[in-house]
Amino acid sequence: MKTEKSADKKLLNQLEAMAEKYGIDISSELSTISKKIEDNVNSASKVWEKVELARHADRPRALDYINLIIDDFTELHGDRYFSDDPALIGGIGFLDGIPVTVIGNMKGRNLKETIERNGGMANPEGYRKALRLAKQAEKFKRPVITFIDTQGAYPGLGSEERGIGESIAVNLREFSQLKTPVICIVIGEGGSGGALGIGVGDKIYMLENAIYSVISPEGCASILLRDSARAKDAAAMLKITAKDVLEMKIVNGIIKEPEGGAQTNPKAAAMAIKSQIKIDLEKLMKKSPAVLVKYRNKKIQEMGVFSE
Repeated sequence: MKTEKSADKKLLNQLEAMAEKYGIDISSELSTISKKIEDNVNSASKVWEKVELARHADRPRALDYINLIIDDFTELHGDRYFSDDPALIGGIGFLDGIPVTVIGNMKGRNLKETIERNGGMANPEGYRKALRLAKQAEKFKRPVITFIDTQGAYPGLGSEERGIGESIAVNLREFSQLKTPVICIVIGEGGSGGALGIGVGDKIYMLENAIYSVISPEGCASILLRDSARAKDAAAMLKITAKDVLEMKIVNGIIKEPEGGAQTNPKAAAMAIKSQIKIDLEKLMKKSPAVLVKYRNKKIQEMGVFSE
């Protein structure tokens, strides 16, 4: 960011020198440009603070929230096609006596766990496991709760060979038609199709310091700005904060975190999530499956802000 600011300052100095050379007064214009550069730098820095909080090593993971919110949680394994995927977990339990199915991306906390969990980047079998559990929930009339926290689906060779794109696409279709309530919460990073694979629901929320984006800031900077070092600029351009995403009508609301981030008080963050889930379940569980699907699809079709 300092490098970018220095480059902009250098260009301003060059413009000022040229104006002075030819006797042109552009002091007002230069002042306006300088203020815009400063505002952009400050804005990008604030957005990057959110990115760092979303990626914080001590930030509560899906299992942390599950253990704090769900009683008698039993994890279920395997997609019945290939294998189990520890990067995407799921199971059944009770939320204040209500039987629920819970699905979530699971990152590691240290090097060993990160390797075991593949950094929370799921393979096709992870998304097929999630779909299997969601269909089971539909059969037994259990609401589905998903915790989203991944930088994206795993882009490795084996993942591609086993159909990562197809598995996410099928989940998008099937979750949109699921005849049971679905509540999705972005608890950390919501990255690209990896997040969408378990991110279609009746209600979608983001924690205050979570991020949601079509691509990582580093990836965007490398592709569009031709410089991975400009990730802060890319993050600001992408509009990835909870406030930005809410304004674009992609999520239903923002769940506040304890001051300093969820990692400062995981229990308080978990109780805020639980409170919101209970409010929504009370309303959603009274609706017929047909009505749920109708309004879920209407919500999907109206998602986002655009102009013609």
